[in-house]
Amino acid sequence: MPKTVNNAVMKWLLIFAFIVAFLVVFGGFVRLTRSGLSIVEWNPISGVMPPIGQQAWEEEFAKYQLSPEYLKINTSMTLPEYKFIFYMEWFHRIVARLAGLVYAIPVFYFLLKKTIPLKEFGIYFVMGLLFISQALMGWIMVSSGLVDRPAVSHFSLTMHLLLAITLLGFSLWTALGHKYGFPDTNKKQKWSLPSKLAVFSMVLLVIQISYGGMTAGLKAGHVSDSWPLMFGKWLPPNLFNTWIDLFETPQTIVFIHRWLAWLGLIAVPVVYYFIKNQNYPQDIQKGMRWLISIVVLQITLGVLTILSYVNVVIALTHQANALLLFSLAVYFIHRFRALDRK
Repeated sequence: MPKTVNNAVMKWLLIFAFIVAFLVVFGGFVRLTRSGLSIVEWNPISGVMPPIGQQAWEEEFAKYQLSPEYLKINTSMTLPEYKFIFYMEWFHRIVARLAGLVYAIPVFYFLLKKTIPLKEFGIYFVMGLLFISQALMGWIMVSSGLVDRPAVSHFSLTMHLLLAITLLGFSLWTALGHKYGFPDTNKKQKWSLPSKLAVFSMVLLVIQISYGGMTAGLKAGHVSDSWPLMFGKWLPPNLFNTWIDLFETPQTIVFIHRWLAWLGLIAVPVVYYFIKNQNYPQDIQKGMRWLISIVVLQITLGVLTILSYVNVVIALTHQANALLLFSLAVYFIHRFRALDRK
């Protein structure tokens, strides 16, 4: 971890984290509007500009007409309708390019100014690698839906999502270090019970987000629009016939995604109980009360997403709130570990 604290670097990292979070949520909008497979080529340079002129649009549309999505689903799509889904995906890609610049330009500037010492560049270099990996996984995800079926691989989509939240986590963790100071890595610090419980909650959340990604990739949210029952049962049959069902079967995946969230609802109040009994600072206790409210909101949004048969606005709010939960989990682990060192 770095040792040099700088307010400008902290602000840059927070802006970058916000853009990453926006990309994740807008990526959800692209998926829900079935726009993600509209651009069948990945041109990092020439793809900056959309088609200009009628002929260019017709040529781009002709490429899309060869894709499985057009041939199997959108055979009646008109050029104006195609322009809408094209612009949604194009905007997603252009914001991703801008995010790359928001990372690259400041980091090299801070390096040249020695605001970030070269010997402390490691964490920022890892962030750059994560950004590149996430972009490459995005294209791997899209290309998986251009071969023989009009849907992307749910594994690729989930990896794309996990790389994005890992990048978000690294950005926030480092930004918090610039605000509160970086730990002395030469000293070993014991993990308090609240710190351990916070990490456990984070692990649960990442698993839950992973199953959310697989649910999205398989469109498993459309499996059942009833809650708490699925197909009229608390435990539908044939959910866990083999271990493969845990990663491949839509009804199994969405069943896990539905009920795993409740462990988080139990874990967070437990953390709050311990920090209150141990007289942690009031800002931490107040923050934990807010966190409990946000967990309740997240579960409520999840239920409403099911009952509304995946309404776009509710589903995107559910996704955005998950990123807020993840960000708060990073914050609380950082703060608990700082208090452990004291």
